[in-house]
Amino acid sequence: MEDKITIIEGPPPTFEENSEMWVEGVTDALLINKIAFTKLRTFNGEELVERCRQAWREQHAIYLEYRTFDGLEKRAPIVASRSIETDDGDVLLLWVRITDESVELDFSYDDDFDLDDGEDDDLDLGAPLN
Repeated sequence: MEDKITIIEGPPPTFEENSEMWVEGVTDALLINKIAFTKLRTFNGEELVERCRQAWREQHAIYLEYRTFDGLEKRAPIVASRSIETDDGDVLLLWVRITDESVELDFSYDDDFDLDDGEDDDLDLGAPLN
């Protein structure tokens, strides 16, 4: 069985370099891959996190599926997920394994998004998910 979370409209996700050390502990892989972080707005964050949990309980992979700016379909294995509520709606936080060399990671170090203070100033949330 193969599960997926699909971005149904809007631009491709923006992937950021993973800065969370705990993520390395949950990525049980023989190959060294890049782990990237992305945040996406959604209408049903907790349901999508539960979909990930269910796939992992059944020892199945679950993927983030999206289209590139060129219109090509891409997917990345999800290794961790979290949903948070903001004033503007749910935000899905995903950590994904990047195996595609053509994906560029955003190495910005701004503090526009701090999970501790609940602020979401200038938060680029991308497109709704299905």
